[in-house]
Amino acid sequence: MTERGKYIVIEGHDGTGKSSQVELLRDNLAEVGIDSVEFHEPDGTPIASEIRKIIKNGTLERDGVTNLFLFNAARHDIWYSLARPALSMGKWVVASRNYYSTLAYQGYGEGIDKDLIVNLTRAATDEQYMTPDLAMVLSLDDEQERLSRINSRGELENPDTFESKDGGFQDRVRLAYPEIASKYGATVLSAAKSKCDIADDIWALTCFSLDVK
Repeated sequence: MTERGKYIVIEGHDGTGKSSQVELLRDNLAEVGIDSVEFHEPDGTPIASEIRKIIKNGTLERDGVTNLFLFNAARHDIWYSLARPALSMGKWVVASRNYYSTLAYQGYGEGIDKDLIVNLTRAATDEQYMTPDLAMVLSLDDEQERLSRINSRGELENPDTFESKDGGFQDRVRLAYPEIASKYGATVLSAAKSKCDIADDIWALTCFSLDVK
């Protein structure tokens, strides 16, 4: 029987470098012979990609509950179409974001009841999704540096639904992540370092936590 793959999550506020670190972690896994797939919530399947366009469209006014259902619709499709089949084949899954982001943005940021978020997310996925084998949160307290990184991607010129929100919202999201990490057993790593140093920290934690040889 094929051993189930591991599910790894890299989390954090916009601009902390999650997507780059997903790629670098997959490179490190490949070097030791571990096959992996990736996804970047709320993207990864054709259906999820279409939902993401709605989510990213800052001109479509909507409330936090609508956002919650949009994210969970995308999440359900990604999990059952991509992630679970890969895990069952023994592949590892490395994800940028999971429901910790929904707790941060819709819970702490938009004021949606956190128990509602957890319960709806569990209904849309399963317990395996809710409890990753390893979860890391990239933390960057320097707001100017965070905005500079986002700007370097050209995303401040056409800010999306969440990047366009005011500083109070961004502060609530930023401060939410350490609380979420503490509650759900995720490890907080500094994103103020160089990309290579962050990748080294992630790889060291992965090897230690998941017994990678």
